[in-house]
Amino acid sequence: MARGGFPGMGSNKNMMKQVQKLQKQMEQMQTELKESVIEASAGGGVVTAKVNGDKELLEIHIDQEVVDPEDVETLEDLIMAAVNEAMRKVDDKSQETYQKMTGGLNIPGMF
Repeated sequence: MARGGFPGMGSNKNMMKQVQKLQKQMEQMQTELKESVIEASAGGGVVTAKVNGDKELLEIHIDQEVVDPEDVETLEDLIMAAVNEAMRKVDDKSQETYQKMTGGLNIPGMF
């Protein structure tokens, strides 16, 4: 056995430090993603939805001009479209964050 321990142990310590640093960076990016607010609209902006990175609906804004008691179905469709678009944007942002964290590596189970 080499004096001072196993051969290559210094490189293992450096690798562990790098892994810990990467883990902290990943946690920070995930926190930033969860705290982000993503907005999307439908119907030319008459319905707007805001969601956070955890896909929680935070706010819905509906312009008065689109509220027609005779046509509730259109309003429902606009709301669904705005919310679904906001959720899709969260997925896109999550994927973008994932790519930044991993440098393009495909690590199963990340998201």
